[in-house]
Amino acid sequence: MLFLLPPSETKLDGGSVGSRLDVTALSFDELDGPRRASLALLDEMSADVAAAAAALKLGPTQAHEVERNRLVTVSPTMPALSRYTGVLFDPLGVAGMSADAWTWAHRHVLVHSALFGLLRAGDEIPAYRLSHDSRVPRTSLKKLWRGPVSAVLAGVGELVVDLRSEGYVGLGPAGTRSTYVRVVSDAGDRRRALNHFNKKSKGLFVRALLADRPDLADIGDLTEWARGRGFVLEPGDESVLVAESVLQASV
Repeated sequence: MLFLLPPSETKLDGGSVGSRLDVTALSFDELDGPRRASLALLDEMSADVAAAAAALKLGPTQAHEVERNRLVTVSPTMPALSRYTGVLFDPLGVAGMSADAWTWAHRHVLVHSALFGLLRAGDEIPAYRLSHDSRVPRTSLKKLWRGPVSAVLAGVGELVVDLRSEGYVGLGPAGTRSTYVRVVSDAGDRRRALNHFNKKSKGLFVRALLADRPDLADIGDLTEWARGRGFVLEPGDESVLVAESVLQASV
């Protein structure tokens, strides 16, 4: 079973001394072509700082993000799960993860990057700035990624638990052997979608998985594991995760 996360716009600087991007070392070598095309588009965008800032929807204090992109092929790398920060990734507690948890994460946790496509947790990547809705020259990220990403997800031979935002689903739907997880708040008589606590709930949900490292074959196994954790997960083609159950059980 694979757990597919969206990336975060915020990322740590730095990485391993002497390291740099090696596209051929990334997982899913079927994506080598679109990855190289994406990197070439990023390089072209970065030649004009003002235009790049507009295409990336950056504010006046974020010009350094364009410099990050200019240096993306030569800047140091770190594992993808360490690179991303923010409301979803901070609860994972990556800095304190055991070797066993890292092994499980690299096998079962994917991140969908707008620059690199699908990544496994331990894939080494540099800092960059590119989002699902960024404007790139002469084409769109949807045209670049939708077909290749969908093909990879259809061929993994495992259930994909899709925790992405809808914007990243647009860059590559997971197909029939998947369940999209929608996080809701249970107000008793009605349920409503969330934003901030949506991301935090997903982060805490995956943190629990990393701690337990369960052996899961199907959605029934996942539902049973979640119930044992005190999480309310209602399975289906679109599964429902109740935020309050995750937030309260994780206190």
